[in-house]
Amino acid sequence: MGKHIVVVGIGADGWDGLDRRRRDAVKGADVVLGGERHLQLLPELVRGQRIAWPSPLRESLPELLDSLEGDVVALGSGDPMLAGIGSTLVDLLGPEAVTVLPGISSVSLALARMRWAGDDVMVVRDHQRLLRQLREGQRAVVLSADGGTPAVLAAELSRAGFGASAMSVHAELGGPQESVRHGLAASWGDDASPQLNLVTVEVHSSGGHTLPAVPGLPDDAFEHDGQITKRDVRASAIARLAPDEGLLWDVGSGAGSVAIEWSRHAPSTRAIAIESLPERAERIARNADTLGVPDVEVVVGRAPDALESLETPVAVFVGGGATDPGLLSTCWRALRPGGRIVVHGVTLETERLLAEWFTLHGGELTRLHVEHVEPIGRFTGWTPARAITQWAATKPEDDAVPVASDDDAEATPSSEEPFADAAGDGLAEPLPSRDEQQSTVESPDADGGSDGRA
Repeated sequence: MGKHIVVVGIGADGWDGLDRRRRDAVKGADVVLGGERHLQLLPELVRGQRIAWPSPLRESLPELLDSLEGDVVALGSGDPMLAGIGSTLVDLLGPEAVTVLPGISSVSLALARMRWAGDDVMVVRDHQRLLRQLREGQRAVVLSADGGTPAVLAAELSRAGFGASAMSVHAELGGPQESVRHGLAASWGDDASPQLNLVTVEVHSSGGHTLPAVPGLPDDAFEHDGQITKRDVRASAIARLAPDEGLLWDVGSGAGSVAIEWSRHAPSTRAIAIESLPERAERIARNADTLGVPDVEVVVGRAPDALESLETPVAVFVGGGATDPGLLSTCWRALRPGGRIVVHGVTLETERLLAEWFTLHGGELTRLHVEHVEPIGRFTGWTPARAITQWAATKPEDDAVPVASDDDAEATPSSEEPFADAAGDGLAEPLPSRDEQQSTVESPDADGGSDGRA
């Protein structure tokens, strides 16, 4: 686009709160872009043409910017690089095309009002994502979407067992109409707050169990029908998937536990859960919403066909159905160079296939045995779950090695699909039938057994 833009941060105190450099930039502009609220804060001495942001913003910006001539200033709230228009313009135009003259952010003002040290506080742009890392004493600043956000946040905190959390809604920070309301989440109510607000929260449990921030959430944190990668095995898988940033494919997602644990790790981690059964897909969406990562994308379809048009992943988890023709080769080809793959299996057929992939591509081939104490009559003893074979590997940056063939996998007994709906636990009992084996493992290959197919 070849245009240079100066981004000026402006607060609720308007023109009076601008220093000389920001005032001069605005006064010298031929065009001033901004939201209606910000444009109305400018005095008449600002002669440049005033243009309100288009909608939808990001999609409409390139055409708008191409049409402008002369010096252009864009107004943003407080510090425009903190979840603001400055970040959007830098992303679109590149850093060399944007100059940012920041003001004091509303987050900084809120921290000052609360006397909170900034390095101890989590800043959350989407209030629902606060739920993923709720822990006792956590302090957070939540950027509200509108006046209804505080009431929604209070209700969600209460539903998650954190009704004792202290909330403060700061409205019109830094302006003449600044106000604050304090209260507890449990008694907040449904009243709307001023439209321009943010919320400071100090998280406190109402006495219930709180979820850890590390991988390996309890199985009962998820709604499921038995098809779930159980916590001990899930923690091992997440450790090898090594969430950092980017997209995970959770193939045969079942309850969505791996996709959700990946997404809870950081704001930059995303996941697509691929599940063939609609009822399970709906359950995944509910689990993701409850556990604070509502942006987990759920694709209803049968792998490998359902994978064809998906965005390139940096990590892939296959919890079941590895022997389905073409599944592993499709995942490997799609995986970004340097990306990680983890595959679980419980049958000899899957174990043989994973051994072939391990021979060709290296990585780790691990057998996981988990035992739990259970009653044995009047006594207690160890009851083993069925062993899981886990293959984990990193795709080379220069992947010139041929892909192992899994196109003949139909020679196995319908892959692992026959196990998908078993109800037994396959512990220390007589050898179960094939239809019973699936649930032993940590539900077999867990979350969704055989790619989530029943």
